[in-house]
Amino acid sequence: MTFEDVLARDGKLVYKTRGKSMEPMLRQDRDLVILEPVKGKLKRHDAALYRRGKDYVLHRVVQVREDGYLFRGDNTYGEEYVRDTQVIARLTGFVRQGRQFSVTDRRYRCYVACRCAAYPLRHLFAQGVRKAKQTAKRILEKKKRFSNT
Repeated sequence: MTFEDVLARDGKLVYKTRGKSMEPMLRQDRDLVILEPVKGKLKRHDAALYRRGKDYVLHRVVQVREDGYLFRGDNTYGEEYVRDTQVIARLTGFVRQGRQFSVTDRRYRCYVACRCAAYPLRHLFAQGVRKAKQTAKRILEKKKRFSNT
């Protein structure tokens, strides 16, 4: 049975998350997400489930377009264009350690606002870390070549 079948039958879908792209909000194999069918257009910062080929992906809308959206995971830096027809459900809540949180909860809204506002700084920091690692690797390779001669 597909997620679409469950949504059509029950009107909502609850499942345990897989993957790390939505951390720190959703923790892999620990938190449950609560999803409901999409009614109307998604809004910026909504988290939604969409289909990518045979896979299902839960990411956040970073930009609304006329015929689709740009999505990005909270813990990723790449964006993905998704057509309206690929979107299956909208996140309405999640369960962590037995406590249920709604996307209307002010703590959730605060998390989303802070996480999305901090994205440019997090991205810049990640680029700096990546460049530092590349530089360190080059230095070590040169040092290794020099010591072998």
